[in-house]
Amino acid sequence: MTTSTSTTDTKISAPPVRGTDYAWYAAGLLVLLIVPFFIYPLFAAKVLCYCLFACAFNLLLGTSGLLSFGHAAFFGSAAYICGHALKEWGLPFELAAILGTLTAASLGLVVGVVSIRRQGLYFAMVTLALAQMIYFMAFQMPFTHAEDGLTAVPRGKILGLFDLNNLYVLYYTAAAVFVIGYALIVRITNSTFGQVLKAIRENQPRMISLGYSVNNYKLVVFILSAALSGLAGATKTMVVQLASTVDVHWATSGDVTLMALLGGVGTLFGPVVGGVIVESLQFYLADSGLPIQAVIGAIFVVCILLFRHGIIGEYQRLRGKH
Repeated sequence: MTTSTSTTDTKISAPPVRGTDYAWYAAGLLVLLIVPFFIYPLFAAKVLCYCLFACAFNLLLGTSGLLSFGHAAFFGSAAYICGHALKEWGLPFELAAILGTLTAASLGLVVGVVSIRRQGLYFAMVTLALAQMIYFMAFQMPFTHAEDGLTAVPRGKILGLFDLNNLYVLYYTAAAVFVIGYALIVRITNSTFGQVLKAIRENQPRMISLGYSVNNYKLVVFILSAALSGLAGATKTMVVQLASTVDVHWATSGDVTLMALLGGVGTLFGPVVGGVIVESLQFYLADSGLPIQAVIGAIFVVCILLFRHGIIGEYQRLRGKH
């Protein structure tokens, strides 16, 4: 009697959602609601944009193990497109953000098709090279205004009713975008699709032998990560009313990598913690006269030595021992 191996022989299902997870989500929503009463709303809204960016990056790295050094291309391209749509076309933020997100997703498809068959350092270098092409294009295209960037981008009104120049409306709009993006990331990560990606990360040859088209799975998650990064970039442009070459610079890709590593790669909440820490350090050290990147780098080294799995990752590891 012989048996055949197929994808149906190994069933991969999504993990159950525990009651404690709902409690943490409820606590997080409560914190989001009260934050603008204790922290400057504009700064808090900007931090949320980068937290979503870090979560989108972690969706790729944490589930499939693909380290992209070019995610600034998706973040920045959406920032430019959204800013241009708001300033020159007079579109409402909702449509401008959708347009920016679709642009990032389309770019993700192109970059993904070119790079997804590579692995490890080769994949990282290909994504970096392609992202640098986008960076140089930002200096050449007329609508980007080169070094000057897109400035004084109008915010308009959300849903045609609420003025986004009101800082509380601005914050809660950014918070709503973050919650939608984060909820989608949680759903993807905990779905059967997400579990297949994790299995591919852990043992790709075995998944190939079981009949899974691993490159197709990787390409889909790459596009999803790019789209969500674009949503973060589009929202950032509306919040700070600026899109510049900094948004597509390789250093921005480095910053989001730092956020994910600092908070904990593969954890859902880790990139949020990393994003808050990195953006807060950059904000509060800006007028200190200290070399910001050097200080952040030193803190990162200390955290890596103390928390090898990231802050949240280490917490979860220690909690699992008890």
